[in-house]
Amino acid sequence: MKCPGLAAAVLLFLSLLTSCIGINMDVTLNRDGSGIVTLEYLVSQTLESLGRLDGNERWNTIPVGRADFERTMDRLPGMKLLSFSTKGQGRDLATNAKMEFTNLHALMAFLDAGGLRSSLQGDTARGRILLTLSEGTGIKTPALDKLIADISDSYSVRMSMTFPAEGRLTVTDSKGLAIPAIPGGEIRATGRQVSFAIPLYEVLSSAGGINIEFSW
Repeated sequence: MKCPGLAAAVLLFLSLLTSCIGINMDVTLNRDGSGIVTLEYLVSQTLESLGRLDGNERWNTIPVGRADFERTMDRLPGMKLLSFSTKGQGRDLATNAKMEFTNLHALMAFLDAGGLRSSLQGDTARGRILLTLSEGTGIKTPALDKLIADISDSYSVRMSMTFPAEGRLTVTDSKGLAIPAIPGGEIRATGRQVSFAIPLYEVLSSAGGINIEFSW
């Protein structure tokens, strides 16, 4: 395994993506803070194969084998792998995993092992999870934007969270200001299940940053 943990590898979701990748994650939170994570991510089979070539191991940073997941779960107290599968899906390799967590701290360790792009406040009764998808590029560069558009075409980052009661999702920039809309994005802001879906291009090219806040 070429990475310190599943969060560092898969939540390239948070550390942001040096490979072509699409992520779809669903989190169900129980009243006692335990729950289930269902995760699917897509990796270009071209890049995955490149990582297997001699001298290119450094590019193979995303775990695609069950053994990688199981070893990572062993290093994350409170996390357990329930099921795992991979299959070809057009130009991509689709990996699906289902995991359970025993408490909110275990969930946060899975989402962001280093704790640099996430925070948890409160408890199971009333709390807040903040995830940083992008710290922002600061400027818009047409040439860079085109390159990002080419490598991230058709990929997206999606996450939902289902609460025992009413919840809320807020999208802000790096300064904490609300982002009313993201091109091509879909936001479900209130309800027992809240969610966001954002084109990968918009995440990678964001000049002002993108933060996602789940609250209950």
